[in-house]
Amino acid sequence: MASIEEQFNMIASEYDSGRKKFIPCFNDFYESTTNFIAANIEAPSRILDLGAGTGLLSYFWYRNFPKSEYVLVDLAEEMLSVAGKRFAGLDNFSYEVSDYTKSFPDGEYDCIISALSIHHLDNESKSKLFSDIYCKLPDRGVFVNYDQFCGGSDSMDLWFDTYWENRLESSGLTQRDIELWKERRKLDRECTFEEETGMLKKCGFSEVKCIYTNQKFSVIVSIK
Repeated sequence: MASIEEQFNMIASEYDSGRKKFIPCFNDFYESTTNFIAANIEAPSRILDLGAGTGLLSYFWYRNFPKSEYVLVDLAEEMLSVAGKRFAGLDNFSYEVSDYTKSFPDGEYDCIISALSIHHLDNESKSKLFSDIYCKLPDRGVFVNYDQFCGGSDSMDLWFDTYWENRLESSGLTQRDIELWKERRKLDRECTFEEETGMLKKCGFSEVKCIYTNQKFSVIVSIK
């Protein structure tokens, strides 16, 4: 099985075109929740996007905060290359090919965001990452994780996964798209969103709230 870096480099150029098919609740998951968060916080000076991929999540944040400075981090250089093309000509974007579980880029950040990346980590690694994020943020700094989660039991996992897979089969994706998705799924280490909120609270965040959930997809906001 290929590594996370290899898997996502392979699909970099076609990643965005399939997002709405892979995520049935795409608009609510990405756009509506971001607009809701943006309406309730001050414009961040600097935003760090962990596992930024092609910059899709940063795009929705940029629409709300065009003057913020953005630092996009990802293991897959080809994915960040696509992000660079997305934000070409904008001098408030920078990119770093690195493993965010080992270190963060230098500097301070008012807001740290991530989408569909942290679920690749086991629970021990998630907890360490959340602690590192907590330490990196200032007081009242915000961490937002847009991610996929399991159902918490064998029966609920079957409900969630079967329904999702059936939706993909009828979405217009090619068989190759679905086979590559199944390979990437082998890299997943999902927890429930309840387990994750517990980890975040344990790290010391003063506010932790799941502001959106739709079967496998949830968005969790944490305020230091």
